[in-house]
Amino acid sequence: MTLGATTVHQLTFGRLDAGGTRLRLRALHVMGHGSARISRALGVREETIQRLVRGDARTLSPQLRDAIADLYDAWWDKRAPGRTRAARAAAARARRRAIAGNWCAGAALDDDLLDVPGYRPRTGYRPAAGTGIAPDIRLPVRRYRKRGA
Repeated sequence: MTLGATTVHQLTFGRLDAGGTRLRLRALHVMGHGSARISRALGVREETIQRLVRGDARTLSPQLRDAIADLYDAWWDKRAPGRTRAARAAAARARRRAIAGNWCAGAALDDDLLDVPGYRPRTGYRPAAGTGIAPDIRLPVRRYRKRGA
């Protein structure tokens, strides 16, 4: 059952449409940020990111959507660093995947429509040089208190 753009499943379980998140993740691949780099920055399993990128996951939690949107805001116009041979190879794999999938860069996405279910960008893949190198994102250290302390 659908209520406008919101389904009963989304209302019941607090899940959101993954379409905009998928486009954000694919745009990051255009810039050379692969699923492994993205998952490390977010502190989530790489398989979670891969399922979203492939389109296998149709919904996601609001928390994960917000974390990916924040990462996208930081990296959408920045290339992945290539300090090592492995990092350069990973970035090349991410870009090859973007080319094969005809995924568009962040500059071609309409930010006002990005999270509207069913939104499709008007363009496909185009090479993107970006404005510089993306910084490494480090998750904050979580400090746990002992019970009774």
